[in-house]
Amino acid sequence: MASKPIIKIGRIRINGEPYITVNFKYNSKFKNLMRRIQSAKWSYTLRTWIIKDNAVSLNRFYYLFSKISLIEENKLFKKKEKREFDLSEQQKYLLNAFYKYLKGKRYSKSTIQTYVFGVADFISFNASKPLSELQNRDVELFIEEIYIKRHYSVSTQRQFISALKLFLLFESSTQIDSLELMRPYKSKKLPIVLSQQEVLRLIQKTSNLKHRTIIALLYSCGLRISELLNLRVTDIDINRRQIHIKRSKGRKDRYVGMAESFLPLCLNYVQTYEPRLYFIENKQMQPYSAESVRAFLRRNCKKAGIIKRVTPHTLRHSYATHMLEQGVNIRYIQSLLGHSRPETTMIYTHIKRQDLLEISNPLDVAVYKLSTTDKQTSNVVLSRKNLI
Repeated sequence: MASKPIIKIGRIRINGEPYITVNFKYNSKFKNLMRRIQSAKWSYTLRTWIIKDNAVSLNRFYYLFSKISLIEENKLFKKKEKREFDLSEQQKYLLNAFYKYLKGKRYSKSTIQTYVFGVADFISFNASKPLSELQNRDVELFIEEIYIKRHYSVSTQRQFISALKLFLLFESSTQIDSLELMRPYKSKKLPIVLSQQEVLRLIQKTSNLKHRTIIALLYSCGLRISELLNLRVTDIDINRRQIHIKRSKGRKDRYVGMAESFLPLCLNYVQTYEPRLYFIENKQMQPYSAESVRAFLRRNCKKAGIIKRVTPHTLRHSYATHMLEQGVNIRYIQSLLGHSRPETTMIYTHIKRQDLLEISNPLDVAVYKLSTTDKQTSNVVLSRKNLI
C-alpha cells in the first residue's frame, strides 16, 4: 500500500502579515482543494501556496487535507520563533512561575516547553475568564475547538492533559477537578519495520558519506534521533567499540556496542569531516537538525525503492525487531534501547517475523488435509492460475 503524499507547512510574514506556507509535490487534486480555502493563493515569488495564519484558514486546511496526506508541522513553529498568545502581564508572570516550577522538578527542556506551551494555549483560549472561574467544561471546550478541529494527535492531547494536571497542582485557584481529567487511550499501532535487505539497500543507495554514517549508526545501535544529534566525539570509544549515550530519555545513561562492519565507515567519516565537538555536526559546530535527517532519509528511501513511510525511529524499531529475531533475550534488548519498562520492549514480540512464519495458517492446513484425505482430489484450486 502506497504511503500518503506529504505536505509541509511553515510560518512566514509577508508585509508584516502572518501567513502559513503549504508545500507539496504537484498534485492536481491538492491544487483544487487549496482553491477551496478562501484565503489561499499561489505565491510566484516564494514558489509555494500560502494561506492566512488564522483559525478559520487553518481549520479549513486540516479539514481538507488531514485524512488524505501526511502533514509535517516541523517548521510551523521555529525554535527561535515565539508564538504570540493573548495574555495579560499577570498571566505571563504566572506562566513564567510555572516554567520555573517545572524546571525545579527537573523535567527535561523539551517537556517543559511542551507543557508550558499547552497551558499557555489553554489560558489564551480562555482569556476572557479569570482563572478562579475555569471549570472542567472549559477544558472540554478547548479540546473540542483546538485539538479536535485541528486534528491534533491523541499523543498531543495526552500531553496537554498531563501538563494541565501539573499546572493544577501548581495553581489551585481554578474550579477544575484534576481527578476527572481523563487522558484519551493511546492508539495501539504496531511500528513499521524494514527488512534487513531493505536496510542494506538504503545504506548502499545513500551516496553522501555523512548521511550514510547517520543511517548506519541509527540502525546498528538502535539510537533515538535525539541521542544521535546530542552524541559528542568524546562519547565514542572506537578501541572498545562502545558508545556512551548520556542523559537520554528519563535522564538515563547507557552503553551500546558498535558493529564491526560499521568501523571502516566510521573511520572514513571521521577522517573526512573531522568532527570536533558533536559527532554529527554542521559547519558551525552545532548539532545537525532532526529535519535534515528526516529529509535525506525520505530522499534515499525513494532511491532504494522503499515505499514504506520511514523515519529515523523506523531504524530503531528495525534494530530491535531484528535482534529479537536473532534470539537475543528481550531483557538485554530493553537495556540496549534504554527502555524503563519491559512492556515498552514487548511490542516487538508482536512483529517478530520468525514466530509468525512458524504458525500454520488455517487455510494451508485445510488445503493440506483435503489434499491428503481425498485421493481423488490431488490438486485443490484456489485460483485459476495457481494450483496447490
